[in-house]
Amino acid sequence: MKHLTDIKALDQASIHLLFDLADSIRSTPVATTRSWHAGRSAAALFFENSTRTLCSFQMACQRLGVDVTALNIAHSSTQKGESLRDTLLTLAAMQPDLFIVRHPENQIQQRMIDWLPPHIGMINAGDGTHQHPTQGLLDLYTISQHKTDWASLKVTLIGDIKHSRVANSLIDGLKIMGTQQIQLYAPDALIPVALKHRNAPNLPAALEGADVVVMLRIQKERLPLDLDVDFATWHASYGLNSETLSWAKSDAIVLHPGPMNRGIEISDAVADGPQSVILEQVTNGVLIRQALIHHLLSQS
Repeated sequence: MKHLTDIKALDQASIHLLFDLADSIRSTPVATTRSWHAGRSAAALFFENSTRTLCSFQMACQRLGVDVTALNIAHSSTQKGESLRDTLLTLAAMQPDLFIVRHPENQIQQRMIDWLPPHIGMINAGDGTHQHPTQGLLDLYTISQHKTDWASLKVTLIGDIKHSRVANSLIDGLKIMGTQQIQLYAPDALIPVALKHRNAPNLPAALEGADVVVMLRIQKERLPLDLDVDFATWHASYGLNSETLSWAKSDAIVLHPGPMNRGIEISDAVADGPQSVILEQVTNGVLIRQALIHHLLSQS
């Protein structure tokens, strides 16, 4: 494997391999892992804002000994009219081993691969409303630390499903792992047509018997201008709080990819409560990205 642009490119065996690598990295001193890829380099190109993903990729690279350069797009030559292809080829001429790219256009990373020399790898750090494969992997990894039988799980995703690349990657990943009970809950306008059969009739039905609850923010930056979402009343119909969480199983875990809008999709009591694994997701994000980068660079 040279690139990862879509989680559907993986199978159960490759996902378990990455989980095992993450487990191994967790127990290996950073002083050791920093020697694994000393002298290798990566370029991070983020054309959209990011906190967790960008920082975790940077830390993952650094902890593997990979020199990482994060291009400040706002101060790059793209602001002078340079094309994306020319920007990419310019950076490729500096001979990095890996590109890590976030971009608002769907499937742009696959096009970028066609522009690059064959020895340079590509990781999709999020493309439009399409895929966010490393987020899907870290979510699966976090779930695996608390739940063991993928086939019996009920996983519920609540929020803006239609515009969420996180939802797409997690749903695809759950299917790969053998999970059948994937329940969604959102207004009809925020559910893709292909997934409407999974939309629950109401919030209690969505949460009843859930082992895993994944809360998603409303993607304000991607909503059509003519779509009116009432943020003031969203929590009453779609929010997770102590009362609504009680409808799920007593040992259910709560995930959120961030950034959280507290008081809208999730309450403080749940976000900071004993069933929340949100900060575990952040920790696991560095480990999974280390595992992926290590695996990709070890192939070349």
